[in-house]
Amino acid sequence: MAVKSERAERQKELLNSRYDLSKKTTDEVTMSGGKPIPVGPTANLQGTTWENLDKMTPEQIKENGEFPYKPLPFADHAEGGMLFPEMITKSLPRLTRFDLDFDLPEHILPDPAPSIYLTTRPDLGDVAKGRLITIENYYEIFNGILNPKQLEGLRLLVTQFPQQQFNATEDRRTDRPDGMLGVTCFDCHANGHTNGANHLVGDIRPQEFRHRIETPTLRGVNIQRLFGSQRALKTVEDFTEFEQRAAYFDGDICMAAKKGVNVLERGSQVHAMAEFLAILDFPPASKLNIYGELDKTKANSSELRGENLFNGKARCAACHPAPYYTDNSMHNLKAERFYKQEMVNGMMMAHDGPIKTFPLRGIKDSPPYMHDGRCFTLEDTVEYFNLIQQLHLKTQEKKDLVAFLRTL
Repeated sequence: MAVKSERAERQKELLNSRYDLSKKTTDEVTMSGGKPIPVGPTANLQGTTWENLDKMTPEQIKENGEFPYKPLPFADHAEGGMLFPEMITKSLPRLTRFDLDFDLPEHILPDPAPSIYLTTRPDLGDVAKGRLITIENYYEIFNGILNPKQLEGLRLLVTQFPQQQFNATEDRRTDRPDGMLGVTCFDCHANGHTNGANHLVGDIRPQEFRHRIETPTLRGVNIQRLFGSQRALKTVEDFTEFEQRAAYFDGDICMAAKKGVNVLERGSQVHAMAEFLAILDFPPASKLNIYGELDKTKANSSELRGENLFNGKARCAACHPAPYYTDNSMHNLKAERFYKQEMVNGMMMAHDGPIKTFPLRGIKDSPPYMHDGRCFTLEDTVEYFNLIQQLHLKTQEKKDLVAFLRTL
């Protein structure tokens, strides 16, 4: 606790050097729950312009140290662990850590109580209606909507189980009695979506080489086939079981045994949890047709131009094809072409390696972007890929791409 403020100040200095953290949002298009969408780009360019960067080779950008989207360290990389935004700890104080505070501003995070859409009951629309689903209210809200197995699966998803930082041993990062019971799946995947909570991947050592990882949404998980930070798990059932056996404890099976690992029973518990997860739907997209493409009678000219770019010059569809805008595969962007390997705030900015192609359906609901959250807005993401893929997009083309992404 004595060094908490020092750690926070160090991280704040880094973020302010890389980004414009001032609140910039738009109400033109909102998240499905109504929260304004952050706008960018937010990256602070180091004495250059986007136009100049576009003319440079990866080697030149690397040599000049001008790449605006370098890997992002954890709030205190040497410490790591699950870390929750203040907007969540206000509702669930048991998730407050005494050693670290969350580092990103709220306006670039998802809705604190995201909408919930079910493939089995699309007629209901948003089932959450602004409520954060917890053990206290899940039964009242979902009884009569879910079958008994799905309801039991949801119960397990909102039940606390021991975790590396939240447990009853002396090696914990909470001083709250209810926090000592552990965390729930929905503490990070709020309402089956995400709240921007972050962690470090458990499968890399030493500590400085571990990647910061943002919580991905569970919407549309039924169409995905790769899970885990190295995508070695092929079903959501495998991931559900692995998560509490090892990932909850930073991949340390010895600590898991000490702190109270919750070994889920495959046939009843894991299966029930997966059954509920399988019916979490993407949010409605009124401008898309049955093929997941824009309906030309509903889309405006900028959105239509953006779709043409997405499928053409920008080559987004090579990895993100309709209708779900994922190829369920892994790709190595080799971003390290653009920056030097060096230590920053306890993290080694090294290779990212192969990264999963996440679905882009409902993407406006899920900032920040990339596996470590280094791109705060859709505009930042377009700038990132424009450089990485060396697309040489014009200013208006970038705007059109963002307009299309907002429709998904």
